[in-house]
Amino acid sequence: MLGICRGRRKFLAASLTVLFVPAITWIYLFAGSFEDGKPVSLSPLESQAHSPRYAASSQRERESLEVRMREVEEENRALRKQLSLAQSRSPSHHHGNHSKTYSMEEGTGDSESLRAGIVAGNSSECGQQPAVEKCETIHVAIVCAGYNASRDVVTLVKSVLFHRRNPLHFHLIADAIAKQILATLFQTWMVPAVRIDFYDADELKSEVSWIPNKHYSGIYGLMKLVLTKTLPSNLERVIVLDTDITFATDIAELWAVFHKFKGQQVLGLVENQSDWYLGNLWKNHRPWPALGRGYNTGVILLLLDKLRKMKWEQMWRLTAERELMSMLSTSLADQDIFNAVIKQNPFLVYQLPCFWNVQLSDHTRSEQCYRDVSDLKVIHWNSPKKLRVKNKHVEFFRNLYLTFLEYDGNLLRRELFGCPSETDVNSENLQKQLSELDEDDLCYEFRRERFTVHRTHLYFLHYEYEPASDNTDVTLVAQLSMDRLQMLEAICKHWEGPISLALYLSDAEAQQFLRYAQGSEVLMSRHNVGYHIVYKEGQFYPVNLLRNVAMKHISTPYMFLSDIDFLPMYGLYEYLRKSVIQLDLANTKKALIVPAFETLRYRLSFPKSKAELLSMLDMGTLFTFRYHVWTKGHAPTNFAKWRTATTPYRVEWEADFEPYVVVRKDCPEYDRRFVGFGWNKVAHIMELDAQEYEFTVLPNAYMIHMPHAPSFDITKFRSNKQYRICLKTLKEEFQQDMSRHYGFAALKYLTAENNS
Repeated sequence: MLGICRGRRKFLAASLTVLFVPAITWIYLFAGSFEDGKPVSLSPLESQAHSPRYAASSQRERESLEVRMREVEEENRALRKQLSLAQSRSPSHHHGNHSKTYSMEEGTGDSESLRAGIVAGNSSECGQQPAVEKCETIHVAIVCAGYNASRDVVTLVKSVLFHRRNPLHFHLIADAIAKQILATLFQTWMVPAVRIDFYDADELKSEVSWIPNKHYSGIYGLMKLVLTKTLPSNLERVIVLDTDITFATDIAELWAVFHKFKGQQVLGLVENQSDWYLGNLWKNHRPWPALGRGYNTGVILLLLDKLRKMKWEQMWRLTAERELMSMLSTSLADQDIFNAVIKQNPFLVYQLPCFWNVQLSDHTRSEQCYRDVSDLKVIHWNSPKKLRVKNKHVEFFRNLYLTFLEYDGNLLRRELFGCPSETDVNSENLQKQLSELDEDDLCYEFRRERFTVHRTHLYFLHYEYEPASDNTDVTLVAQLSMDRLQMLEAICKHWEGPISLALYLSDAEAQQFLRYAQGSEVLMSRHNVGYHIVYKEGQFYPVNLLRNVAMKHISTPYMFLSDIDFLPMYGLYEYLRKSVIQLDLANTKKALIVPAFETLRYRLSFPKSKAELLSMLDMGTLFTFRYHVWTKGHAPTNFAKWRTATTPYRVEWEADFEPYVVVRKDCPEYDRRFVGFGWNKVAHIMELDAQEYEFTVLPNAYMIHMPHAPSFDITKFRSNKQYRICLKTLKEEFQQDMSRHYGFAALKYLTAENNS
């Protein structure tokens, strides 16, 4: 180490000599300016400067200095030659963990002043930074596991997409949960010039599971160590990001920094901005070894091809094994091991300016990374407190984060002009279907909605479900918008089984819902409720799309197709599970009808039994559902028979019948052409009948519709004549499709419609 320091001192001294000696000499000889048009004498004795007595000696001194100057120039030429030879020599390539040979240009030194000098050097714009090609693809790797991380990564992606001008290729190391969520999200997001590849994080667990880790990220917090093995062998470089990162600039600027790497530099990192690795945070604090303050791994530039040649896998494993003998476990996951490797091999690192990773944990020096808003590049919420972290400018940072959190993701579906995109079959099919529609058709917007792809985020909150051992479990399925959130707690109190909900929200409303749910003890105590966000787009409420999303993502063999405004009777969940067995739903095509009632009272003493419900029905506190405005919708249930029924009974389909039913999960989907108000459930029940489902009314089951203000869609239906005309047209087209699909058996629907 002493030899290295001496070598560096010689290098620095020689550099200073080359740079400063000629300058000082020339200044001394000729820059001594002129006073009153006369040259200033080189003699220090001003009073004798112009004396004839000293003229000859002054001339001799001048000649002597000129000779010395020429000698110095000769020495400088020799020094320059030496330096050029030293710089042209190839650095020694040491792959082992104990190599410490490096040059100043190859990485960070082990003193504070040298690190500061390198930061200044990295920030310098003296040399023209190579531009990123217009259509060059930027590769980004992110480790993402679980429900919360899948939600957090969306904000990161939004911030990157907002600023980007290049094609992007995201490499997501994800567990099964994150893959399901993010694959659906990106598939329905349909952002041009963005490619997504997934890598199974669960398959990588064996690579790092031998490392004890105390960090809250768990085993997934170690997986950045194995990216050289995980990512494609032909991928040369990648930007690696934590999920709690927010970009405030074009990621291409960071990608361009790869061009600054020299020699054996293979890791681009920002210095850690806390005192963690200095070991002075508390008494007996013993961090992993690090170079000075160490480096933060929230943002990493990896030269994968060179790392592989250096045998990175062997390097980090040997280092981890050695340090774990004394440290026993990591405290900061992969960051500890990266720093231990860098401590032994400083030449590996290129230190990024700290504005590429402004770390907002408590007690950091992050404020030194920026003087103005324009200095900010990347913000890293690397404290467990996240947005509650203490920082002088935290309000500004929080507002920037919230901007992307609530930003309409649909606006990021913009083309990169001049850059060819990969062929997307789904996008091509969509464009073809839309091109076949007549834009002059007065019902064009209705027809278009059927083909609209809505961005969908599955399992927005944590979800857990334990399958029932008897295979009789039933999921309640419903859909809602922001104005029905108040029903969630009540439904959860009435139904203890699993629930699948599709919520139609904007990005901002999704965050309001998140805050609402996290503030509710009732909702937070329930982990068997799947919340699936379908983001708003277009002018209609896509009611049947929402139902289909909720139906598709159930984990049980049966489902109860309900609506959010209904409260099921207490105990209905267990009653339905018994009915499934009793009526052999597993082996027969049955639709079990739960009779529907309604109240006009906002405060209702909910009936705890059928007898109590019948009493309230007789007193006028309750009514059969839509008795006053749409009798046909539920009349076939035969409420008169239900009053005295003790066993299930079969009923026949009739026109406009729309009961709430329990069916197997393999039942047909709802028809997407019906949006907003009207015929959305009627069409589905008609399809069930066409497929020869048997409608069976349950004698001891009931549900009650709670009052609410009229929806925007029913208001449009009632006030807009064209809306009603288009609905009638869609009904006729649906019936024609039924006839083509089911043939002669479907004629009864046309006849029934004409007679109704």
